[in-house]
Amino acid sequence: MGISKLAVTSVLAASVLAQGPSQPTPNPNSQYRLGPDSMPQEGVPKGEIRGPFTLPSQAYPGTQHTYWVYVPQQYDPAVPASLMIFQDGQAFKNPDGDLRAQNVLDNLIYRREIPVMLCVFINPGRTPEQPEPSPQTEWGDRTTNRPTEYNSLDDKYARVIVDELMPALYKEYNISKDPEQHGIGGASSGAIAAFTVAWERPDDFRKVLSIVGSFVNLRGGHVYPERVLESPKKPIRIFLCDGRNDNRGTGRGGTYDQTRDWFFQNVRLMKALAQKGYDLNYAWGMNLHGQKMGGAILPEMMRWLWRDGPVSTDPQDTVERGFRQPAKKPAESPGGKD
Repeated sequence: MGISKLAVTSVLAASVLAQGPSQPTPNPNSQYRLGPDSMPQEGVPKGEIRGPFTLPSQAYPGTQHTYWVYVPQQYDPAVPASLMIFQDGQAFKNPDGDLRAQNVLDNLIYRREIPVMLCVFINPGRTPEQPEPSPQTEWGDRTTNRPTEYNSLDDKYARVIVDELMPALYKEYNISKDPEQHGIGGASSGAIAAFTVAWERPDDFRKVLSIVGSFVNLRGGHVYPERVLESPKKPIRIFLCDGRNDNRGTGRGGTYDQTRDWFFQNVRLMKALAQKGYDLNYAWGMNLHGQKMGGAILPEMMRWLWRDGPVSTDPQDTVERGFRQPAKKPAESPGGKD
């Protein structure tokens, strides 16, 4: 026998009355704060951020990409370094933002929790007349090539990174050619862009960091779980994070669209990757769409992605037991100061 609408309404009303006066809903981001790993620390050598540099694009003719290069003090040009690349570079390097990746790199490199690595902060492509995305304006969805580059499921943006950016970096720096030493990450559309680069070019990038990734139907990204299950397993390691209060697929008019539900689609991708046996980690929080949770756990995401660096267990190995000091400066030419 069915329950009448009146009965249901009465039950709900009684439940509300039993709970007393309604309470303000807490801000879902209120519990996420940056920890000490994301802050400058006394005694920790600070890396240098070089740039901005301009990279003309052949993959997207008429556009250019602005990028910056983080170089840790421990970088030694005689020793191949690891590499991390972050999309929406302006946001990841913002010293007052939610991510502050350069501080994370300084602290974790110093404590030997990740290898010595260079890091590239790259912005989406734009024409010379278009404004540069910045924390003070917006990330470029309305003013740059960001939606096309980051959300499209093709190999064009992978060509920007692998065929255009990497040769420029190899020319200036001693970067390991080992794809296991190449990581790439981003937030929102920058996260699906990072995943697509590794998916398309796993022989070049094998570590992916995804914060509130847009694996949704902006330009077909919701099909990745099916692609993962249907394709041969690729040598990719990935850390996903998202929140239950991310964009949940309710658009104008209040109609729910499951293909535009960020959290649902991130969970779908996680399950597909797990079923396929990928090297996978993930964290689900309460956060809204943005970088609050991702910034809070960015140090742990980096530690996990880069966890398999060589480690000495020799108790007499004083170098391994010490902090990672700045690289020694090259000796000056004869006649110079000692």
